[in-house]
Amino acid sequence: MGDRVEELMTANLMDVFNEREPQRRRAAIERTYSADVRWTDDEGVSVGWDQLEAKARALQEGQLAGLSFTKAGPVYQTQGFGYLAWNILAPGNEAPIVSGFDVALISDDRISQLFTVLTKTPG
Repeated sequence: MGDRVEELMTANLMDVFNEREPQRRRAAIERTYSADVRWTDDEGVSVGWDQLEAKARALQEGQLAGLSFTKAGPVYQTQGFGYLAWNILAPGNEAPIVSGFDVALISDDRISQLFTVLTKTPG
């Protein structure tokens, strides 16, 4: 399960939330999350592929336009659980604009619950 947890956490960050091309992002969503995934962040709870995709698209087209996610460390894990810290950077800048981490509960080789916590925001 260890390699799979790392794959899922990396896919969540890079193949979904960092992906700007809608078809590639949707394919990544379907292979990474359970169909009834629950994602909790400061804005509330999104349930299912369509709601998760809508939020990822809104982030890419709005607040994150021109910015990129990067890993801020390794994936930490135990059975059925993954943790990955990340940063959001502007092109050519190494100082993060936003930092946070994702925690995922994993069942049946898919992320079933995702929690995002911000640790640094602008201002």
